[in-house]
Amino acid sequence: MKRLLIVDDEQIVREGLKAILSNNFPELEIKEAKNGKVALEMAELFMPDLVLMDIKMPKMSGLEAIRLMNEKNPHIKFIMITAYAEFEYAKSAIMLGVKDYLLKPSKATEVVQTVSRVISQINEEKLSRKENLFQQNTLQKALTIVETDVVTQLLFDHVHEIHLDELVELLDTPMTSEKFVMSILLPQDSESLYAEIKQKVRKIGSTWVGALYGRQIPMIVFRQPGQSFRSQAITLARSILSVSSTHDRAGWFIGIGNICDSLDKIRQSYQESLITTKDISLPVKYRFYADMPLADTKIAGYNSRVLESKFFDQIRNGQWREIIIEAAELIGFFENKGVSLIETQQRILELLWIASRVLNEMGVETDTPLYSIQIKDFRQLRTETNHLMNQMWQSYIEYYNEIEDDTIQRIKQYIVEHSHEEISLDGIAHKFELSPIYISKLFKEQLGVNYITFLTECRLKRARKLMMIPEKSLKEITFDVGYQDPNYFSKVFKKMYGASPTEYRRSLIGTKG
Repeated sequence: MKRLLIVDDEQIVREGLKAILSNNFPELEIKEAKNGKVALEMAELFMPDLVLMDIKMPKMSGLEAIRLMNEKNPHIKFIMITAYAEFEYAKSAIMLGVKDYLLKPSKATEVVQTVSRVISQINEEKLSRKENLFQQNTLQKALTIVETDVVTQLLFDHVHEIHLDELVELLDTPMTSEKFVMSILLPQDSESLYAEIKQKVRKIGSTWVGALYGRQIPMIVFRQPGQSFRSQAITLARSILSVSSTHDRAGWFIGIGNICDSLDKIRQSYQESLITTKDISLPVKYRFYADMPLADTKIAGYNSRVLESKFFDQIRNGQWREIIIEAAELIGFFENKGVSLIETQQRILELLWIASRVLNEMGVETDTPLYSIQIKDFRQLRTETNHLMNQMWQSYIEYYNEIEDDTIQRIKQYIVEHSHEEISLDGIAHKFELSPIYISKLFKEQLGVNYITFLTECRLKRARKLMMIPEKSLKEITFDVGYQDPNYFSKVFKKMYGASPTEYRRSLIGTKG
């Protein structure tokens, strides 16, 4: 989304321009400033792509505001707003790099044509910069690493707001308001197909592919305008399944979660996609969560989907005592409601299955939960359920007991030493023979930050040290600390420290002198 700032001391001018632009460019995010000084302050946070700037204003002239804005962000484009008598000022402004000007009063068609012309220039320059960057193989590798890490953090943790906007822009995926998750389940020993699947998905586009966890690949899919949700999901599912044309499809399955309207809610869609893979024996090798059969009976006071979502989080957080207590209470609830023993057993088994899948994605190997004997009454069901859950709990404890106490410190040190390299959460997981999800969990629990935040802090700390070396250009520093895009580095640095790399370096030199 492009950002546009209107700067004029006349409110009626600002409102008129905003009305014209909003009607003709609905994709623009538009803000207003009543003078140059206010505009400078707003530009720090708003970071506009285009500014419509009046020349004569109180407190600070438009020319001075342009000069100062240009120093901080040379990529901003400017259109001057001027009266006919001020034309000489407009010529001076163009010398400062202003792309065009509008005479007061301007017709709506003139405003639209001028803004459209400059937006086209912005798009062309942006495209040119991206094409130059993508010529570097290292950038493509970096984007792949960013993509898998972002998927992992969004589905299993949280990406801090400092990074999400910039990461989304860097990945260059057409962002739409609606998105959903697909979970691909591969047959045993089919991990080698991961690269081929990723290549298939890239050709279709609008999708972020996560790392391979065991046999599972999660994907965040952005809705395509002009195509129905089902049509888009089925097309993508069939394309992925075509990889198996020369392989046995017996172990293949794709679960498709419901649509959500923000990345904050994407975990719900992921959980839904995972639940749909419970029965992979179906002849059609993909399934929508919305098509999951509802239970024959509706039970007052019971919402399976809310409980499933809660169960996911409890397993990941290791809240086993609470899980076991709630499972026993749930069995008692069903018994009191008059639910049959067979239906109760089926519902409890579904929750146990969720527990085993979540454990598997965390790196804990467990068998598919099944009752070893025929259940004859509710008391026996409680006993056997408690036994199965304690087995899972024990597997969870044994897995984490094998991990040395200093594991997080060793991982932390590894990131500090290798932050300037092409480093990823998935790569770290392979090195330390752990699940990426578990490493993400360790960071949050023991360090109080997520992996991406910690990696960013390491890189920017190294960048600040390198800024003390006058011979090093900011572009060189960008690549030396592990980034492949100077613009992305600049944005992250400014959000973290409140000053651009240029401003920060200038302050260092001033302090040193």
